[in-house]
Amino acid sequence: MNDHIFPENFLASLSEEPGFAHENFINVHKNSEAPTSIRLNPFKKSAMETSSGVPWCGDGYYLDTRPSFTFDPLFHAGCYYVQEASSMFIDHILKIIRPDNDEPVKILDLCAAPGGKSTLINSAINNNDLLVANEIIKTRVPVLCDNLNRWGTANTIVTNNDPRDFSRLTGFFDIILVDAPCSGSGMFRKDPAAMNEWSEANVNLCHQRQERILADIYPALKEDGYLIYSTCSYSHQENEDILDWLCSEFYMETVRIPIYKEWGVVETESPDQKAWGYRFYPDKVKGEGLFAACLKKKEATAQLPSFKTKSNQKLPAKEIELVKSYINNPDDFYFFKVNDDWLAINHQHKDSLDTLQRHLYVKKSGVRIGKLMGNDLIPDHELALSVHINKDAVLQTDLDYKQAIQYLRRENIDIHPTDKGWSLMAFKGQPLGWAKLLPNRINNYYPKEIRIFSTPTAG
Repeated sequence: MNDHIFPENFLASLSEEPGFAHENFINVHKNSEAPTSIRLNPFKKSAMETSSGVPWCGDGYYLDTRPSFTFDPLFHAGCYYVQEASSMFIDHILKIIRPDNDEPVKILDLCAAPGGKSTLINSAINNNDLLVANEIIKTRVPVLCDNLNRWGTANTIVTNNDPRDFSRLTGFFDIILVDAPCSGSGMFRKDPAAMNEWSEANVNLCHQRQERILADIYPALKEDGYLIYSTCSYSHQENEDILDWLCSEFYMETVRIPIYKEWGVVETESPDQKAWGYRFYPDKVKGEGLFAACLKKKEATAQLPSFKTKSNQKLPAKEIELVKSYINNPDDFYFFKVNDDWLAINHQHKDSLDTLQRHLYVKKSGVRIGKLMGNDLIPDHELALSVHINKDAVLQTDLDYKQAIQYLRRENIDIHPTDKGWSLMAFKGQPLGWAKLLPNRINNYYPKEIRIFSTPTAG
């Protein structure tokens, strides 16, 4: 990749940026492949073969080669997430700012799809903590829900709202992550097509959009709460200039994040307010381009007025007991219905769920257990992937690799089970979904919208 392949004025615009090394930057785009990295799911332990670790994320690992993740059943089981290594720096920031005490925190991932940073946050928090994963674009919500379903926890709520809708939730969140829409220059090596989109005019447009998003979301952050801001752009206007704007227009102070020199991360300060930022260049780190920063809100924010939550749904005790039998430690959960579906969420998040439902468009909450038909549960796919499922209450059928791929393609499976009824279909002990075992056939209930469509290449 030569100088002239980059968009016009792009390299010149970076010449004054801290840590930018012209020749090295060109060479790494011209001569090296983007590394492949995954982040393991701490709630679903599996014997994954990994290479070296990502230095700023305990669950992050590099792979020596890029396998076909589509044809790895453990990927579909939610045992890991394929994530760009630089993005995992958010994990390090969370570890620094997370309170040492056990006070529960509420975290918002504002621009959450496809779910990399949401699953990362979810790994870093406790059951007492709540993650709200929001996606602005409606068509991207299903993939966010799918990835959080695979991760398997119940302390998540997915919403589909514009940032300005959150201004009604004054002082609601302890931590807000804004991984802002940006001009995308940090992804040039991984996605050369992104170069066609880049222009100075687009950078300025992104800067304005970032300001609007941050102004809209600011009221929802409580006093002494943290804002984590990140982009996959190298442009000053989208990074340090935004920090200056945040510190001058709002009551925000910079938070310095300790880093190790050997990581290769470049620490920067914004020109006017001296706010700390962290730049990732692919010639200095084993990862792609990223900018991240953390700020603390120092303005008193009126807390959202509390209201009497509507009384618990009047649900038949017999039905509740039946549904409870499918969940481990059921006394830790609040069970409720949405239409015919039974769901469960950690007890301590019931009030938050009520509040969010009053103000936002909620797409997913807790874990969807399934529908009752008489004394039988028609189990939901979310229950199969949930780490809270009571496996003693259900059948489990272990599949070999070939059978697992047949199952994930929603094909007929080459097995002859002796059991009858609903069964978890599992690979290496990790549930993939449901099938109904019948005397002369198996009904495959893997969701058709997420089944494997492609065919493995020979060789």
